Amino acid sequence: MIKQESHNPTGSIKDRTAVGLLAEIDRQSPLVPGSVIVESTSGNLGLALARLARLLDCHFIAVIDEKTPHPTRESLVASGVELQFVDEPDGQGGYLLSRLKAIRELCRQHAGHRWTNQYQNDANPRIHQETTGPEIARQGGADMDAVYVAVSTGGTLAGISAHLRTVRPDVRIVAVDATGSLVTGSTGGERLIAGLGASRASTFLTGTSYDTTTQIGAASTVAACRMFLQDTGIALGGSSGSVLCGYLGDLGRGRHPRRALCVCPDGGGKYVGTVFDDAWLDAVDIAGDVKHLVDAFRDNGLRFRLG
Repeated sequence: MIKQESHNPTGSIKDRTAVGLLAEIDRQSPLVPGSVIVESTSGNLGLALARLARLLDCHFIAVIDEKTPHPTRESLVASGVELQFVDEPDGQGGYLLSRLKAIRELCRQHAGHRWTNQYQNDANPRIHQETTGPEIARQGGADMDAVYVAVSTGGTLAGISAHLRTVRPDVRIVAVDATGSLVTGSTGGERLIAGLGASRASTFLTGTSYDTTTQIGAASTVAACRMFLQDTGIALGGSSGSVLCGYLGDLGRGRHPRRALCVCPDGGGKYVGTVFDDAWLDAVDIAGDVKHLVDAFRDNGLRFRLG
């Protein structure tokens, strides 16, 4: 069973996060027309904040990097967002630490800028504890015994877990991370899928937030996304494909949940130039690995189906 968050206003679960973050900084000091909101983003949160900032007549500055998908960049610009581009790798396989450095410098130079700070603002997990978690408990049904959630800031997982631990302590919670991520891993490395994993540990996650973790490589993610599209006609985003891989990995290890729920953060539209682009696979040198994985999955009879 998949929970598709692509049906939110800007196409991802980050629409929820954006509402929580903005409500919190507005509570601390009311946002007014002309207020300047700043955030570091790999894409989806930027789109969500851009929509709300426009409704509030506020100006939004998004700090992004070269891994931000081009369709996302174009959508941000079309929404009137001011982009600040970071091109200095952070030494941990990504650009997050460099983006955070740029944000802090912006706020130092402009004391009136309002940083939503998805990485430390407790409103991030709280909105998922109040909305996403209860939905999962209700939609998963009494037979649900496992939930798979992608991690980056860790806010989504922390919030979902805080609710489920209270009302459904029997449900096994799996954190789905990227190979080379420091969110749940100990060694940083190159990561190719935008929005999954991070160059630092999560502020929000604790040892009780999840029962186990799995780290998914880019080739596995791409293979799952492409197979799901072939089988169902539905294009899932990169982190969504990784979540499916987390579930499939458990099946391969002999774990067979009665009723598993995979939280799919976004759809595939933003990934046409990466996950679904053969030229990109060649450029990052994973085309052969993807083909091998797809062939192996198919040889083992794997087919996705709806219903």
